[in-house]
Amino acid sequence: MLPAEGPQTQKETDPRDASFGVASRADAQTAAAFASSWNAVRVGSVYTRDQFLDWFSPVDPASLANQTVLELGFGNGSQLSHVGDYRPARLCGIELGDTLEQTQKNLQHLPKGMLELHHGDLTTADLGRFDFVYCIGVLHHLENPQKGFESVLRHTRPGGRFHCWVYGREGNGVVIHLVDPIRRLASKLPWWVNKFGVAFPLAVPYYAYAKSLQFASRHVRTPKMRRILEQLPLEDYSLWIAQRPFAFFHHVAFDQLVTPQTHYIRRAQIESWLRHPDVDPTSTYIIQRNGNSWKFGGQSKKR
Repeated sequence: MLPAEGPQTQKETDPRDASFGVASRADAQTAAAFASSWNAVRVGSVYTRDQFLDWFSPVDPASLANQTVLELGFGNGSQLSHVGDYRPARLCGIELGDTLEQTQKNLQHLPKGMLELHHGDLTTADLGRFDFVYCIGVLHHLENPQKGFESVLRHTRPGGRFHCWVYGREGNGVVIHLVDPIRRLASKLPWWVNKFGVAFPLAVPYYAYAKSLQFASRHVRTPKMRRILEQLPLEDYSLWIAQRPFAFFHHVAFDQLVTPQTHYIRRAQIESWLRHPDVDPTSTYIIQRNGNSWKFGGQSKKR
C-alpha cells in the first residue's frame, strides 16, 4: 500500500453541467439505488487484491504506472483503491450516484494530486482522453449499455487501451429466470428491507450450495461424478465465490437485487461493439469469466 498523504483534492462536477448532460430517469434511479448500497458498506475496498486482479486480467495493472487512467462508474472507489497502488500519473473517475463522501474516505491513502473525482452521467460526460479506460460491472445496469460502451471509447486516446466487464446472457439462466423476477419487486422496497429482508435470506441457501459444491469438487474423484458436478447451475461461479466469506455473498445478493434495471449481455452483442470503427480489430479480446460473465477490451485505433 502507498503511504497516506492526507485527504485528496477532488474535482466535483454537478451532473447538470452542460458537459455532463442529464442522466435518464432510469439511470438516475439505478445510481441512487446503488449509492444506498455503497454508502452502507464498511470503509475501504470491498474487493481483495486477488479479486481486483481477476477482474482486470489480462490487463497487467503494473502497466498503468505513470499512465492517465479513468474509471466509468466508480461506486465507492473499491477498484480505484487498488488501481491507485500502481501509481498512475492521473487517476480519474465519474459516478452518478451520491457516493463522493464515502469514496473520499476509501481513497485517503492515495498520494496527493493523483485523484480526480467527478459527479455526473458517464454516458454523456466528456472528461478528455486517457491512456487506459475501464468500466467494471456498470454497462449492464445502464438503460442503454451500448451508449455506455461508446463513452468508454470516447474517453480512450488514440492508441490507448480499454477494458470492461459485464454480466453474460450465457451461463446465467438460473439468475435470469429465478433471481431477476425477485429483483423487479425487491428493487422497489426500502434499501434496508431489501438488504436484510430479501437479500440476506436468499444469500443463506446459496452460500450453503456454493460451499457444498466446493466440498464436493475437492473430494469427488470419479470422472462420472465430476461430469455431474460440472452440469450443476452456476458451477464455475459458485466455486469462485465459495472462497469468500458470507458477508461477500450478502453484498453480492443485495447488489443483484437493489438495481431497478439489469441487462444480460450476449457475446454476439459484445462482438458487435468491438467492430466499432474506432477500435483496432487486431487488439480485441473477449474472455468468459466464471462461466457467466464477460471481460473484453482492446485498443483505440492510432491516428
